Amino acid sequence: MKALICGVSGQDGAYLARFLLEKGYHVVGTSRDAMATSFGSLCELGILNEVETVSMAVNDFRSVLHTLKRHAPDEVYNLAGQTSVGLSFEQPVETMESIAGGTLNLLEAIRFVDHPIRFYNAGSSECFGDTGDKPANELTPFQPRSPYAVAKASAHWMVHNYREAYGLFACTGVLFNHESPLRPARFVTQKIVRTAVRIAQGSKEKLHLGNIEIQRDWGWAPDYVEAMWAMLNTKQADDYVIATGRTVSLEYFTAKVFEQFGLDWEKFVELDHALLRPTDILVGRADPSKAKEVLGWSSKADVDEVIIRMCDAIS
Repeated sequence: MKALICGVSGQDGAYLARFLLEKGYHVVGTSRDAMATSFGSLCELGILNEVETVSMAVNDFRSVLHTLKRHAPDEVYNLAGQTSVGLSFEQPVETMESIAGGTLNLLEAIRFVDHPIRFYNAGSSECFGDTGDKPANELTPFQPRSPYAVAKASAHWMVHNYREAYGLFACTGVLFNHESPLRPARFVTQKIVRTAVRIAQGSKEKLHLGNIEIQRDWGWAPDYVEAMWAMLNTKQADDYVIATGRTVSLEYFTAKVFEQFGLDWEKFVELDHALLRPTDILVGRADPSKAKEVLGWSSKADVDEVIIRMCDAIS
């Protein structure tokens, strides 16, 4: 089996590559410019030499079609595109082009190649908007509240449409937040952990956060890539919510991280209005029961275990 991972240099791409290599796959990973990309996450996992890296731009149809024809993968995982909700407010056009446009290019290219391909698309819980007290499932209407979420919602419905209109084996995993030591420093969970480590080591800095009352379902990224593979290796293509089913506040996450280092978080955290987004989701709750019933998948680590693993990895 051969898998093509678009966006292999990111957190999910690296963990997915490792998972597929362990299953005996030949893994091809793409980056916009493979010659200039460091593939740091693959290096961190010690698998860079086992992955065939190639250049491909998802927003360039000709590039996508050439790559699919040349490598003839059995499975394509679309993990490419802009990944930051906050940055999407500053770069909305690039966000839409890389996510929605990139997904459309991949779907169209798959239609034109003379080779059966199963397609996974990385969706996002951001599409649901504020879920309140009712956990979101696969039938919950989308109410996106950021350019990133709008782009992901568009990509989601394109996958759904191509599955129905052309019979493609195409799935979207609507993933809730999932973390790991491979998260870039700009993500709030990694920012919290790294700052707490420095403070524990003697730094006098403060941790600046925006709205700590937001609530999220945080899981462990290596668990979630197994769900991606499971979606493409079941009988019928469909979309799935992937999450732990447990939601906690950012304040809870912060307090637990600082607790790992024997620190009182309230002494080191300052709220910064400059970090507030134009619109934000207050509560994100998930119902991942369909994934458990159909795919036999469930998260192995909840938020408390995620915090321990992230702190141990960096300290």
